[in-house]
Amino acid sequence: MAELASLVQRLEVAVGRLESMSGPGGSGGASAGGAVSAYVEAFDVIVSGALAQYLSLSQKIGGDVQKHADMIKQAFSIQKQLLLKASSSQKPSDALMTPLLQPMSKMIQQVQAFREQNRTSPLFNHLSAVSESVPALGWVAMAPKPGPFVKEMQDAAMFYTNRVLKDYKEKDKVHVDWVKAYLSIWTELQNYIKQHHTTGLTWSKSGPVASAAAPSAPAGGCAPPPPPGPPPPPMDVSSSSGGGDGGADTRNALFASLNKGADITSGLKHVSDNEKTHKNPNLRGNAPVRTGPKPFTSAKPAAAPAPTRTQPPVLELEGKKWKVENQEGVEDLVISDTELKQVVYAYKCNKSTLQVKGKINSITVDNCKKLGLVFDDVVGIVEIINCRDVKVQVMGKIPTISINKTDGCHVYLSQDSLACEIVSAKSSEMNILVPNKDGEFTELPVPEQFKTVWDGKKLVTTSTEIAG
Repeated sequence: MAELASLVQRLEVAVGRLESMSGPGGSGGASAGGAVSAYVEAFDVIVSGALAQYLSLSQKIGGDVQKHADMIKQAFSIQKQLLLKASSSQKPSDALMTPLLQPMSKMIQQVQAFREQNRTSPLFNHLSAVSESVPALGWVAMAPKPGPFVKEMQDAAMFYTNRVLKDYKEKDKVHVDWVKAYLSIWTELQNYIKQHHTTGLTWSKSGPVASAAAPSAPAGGCAPPPPPGPPPPPMDVSSSSGGGDGGADTRNALFASLNKGADITSGLKHVSDNEKTHKNPNLRGNAPVRTGPKPFTSAKPAAAPAPTRTQPPVLELEGKKWKVENQEGVEDLVISDTELKQVVYAYKCNKSTLQVKGKINSITVDNCKKLGLVFDDVVGIVEIINCRDVKVQVMGKIPTISINKTDGCHVYLSQDSLACEIVSAKSSEMNILVPNKDGEFTELPVPEQFKTVWDGKKLVTTSTEIAG
């Protein structure tokens, strides 16, 4: 029976290999072998398409960009080897997965290290775009959402690719094409993952459990680190750290006392009742005064307050996000060149006024004090978070305003935004001002106190008015 079972197992392995060689066009297209072959071939399409175009344009630019591109080419080669292994092997345990992913991890680190070593390069924005997004190749270890992870890494590159476009848009079209080609790599990789590895890297259902081969140094990379040196010599416990025989004598005396066991208390002095202060009140007045530090009051020197660091003010477009940060006492902040897909993020702005013109996606106001916000139209949401004494005025339409962890918020609605939903939590001093026919506003407070009762089936919560 054992020989028969072994023969059956060998036949199953042989059939699996034949199915993988037949590819998706064979009769077993839906089998594990056919599907595996399909996703390896689909990865080759990215390599021969978007990646090849990026490599070609990098060669035209030359210099550090070309060196970086050679590393990316090698990283994709390592990833393909991993995909080939996954197509013919079963998924290993987490402990065995780590050495499998190590070559990919080292290559990503090498790409990022090259950028750090060349900060003075005239093509630093190119290097930064690649360095910030190359962790996307780590999608093979991300589950259950590898696709969104790649998208996040691609967005991280856009800050620097926008700088490249700004610097070379009117100077050199090669750099503009380079940006498009590079970003298209990650776009196609997202589509590839969505089609073949939606919830994580797909492994074969048959075949041996995957194992890592002996690591080898990547071409053009650094040599492997030398083996660790010999362990330090054992500590000589017979010598004292103080450098004399006194420490050893004291330690030997201590060990000798401990070895007495229960007899260790034989040398203690007996105290009679008439010598105990808690039984003889007359002795309490003669007790020696304690001159040492009080118990549990180990005084610590007062730490000097950390100096407050003033961050530079920011008002710029980063990808699709308008960043407004660290503005202090500026009353004429204006964002006018807006698009529907853009968002605004205001952070740590004090005693300032921000006006947003046009129609945008959303606005977030975070950790601001005494900020005035005026905007036209928002198709998504306006969020007020961790703020104090802010005023918001709607000139056009807004579907939802969220107020969270904020003390003092006045919202001026327009006639077109009266259907707006106000969602609040952990906030106080909130007032909504509604326009009248004569152009004046009626101020209405948002409830802060609530009453909750059990009606026999569920909890019923209603707002209550604070008696004043």
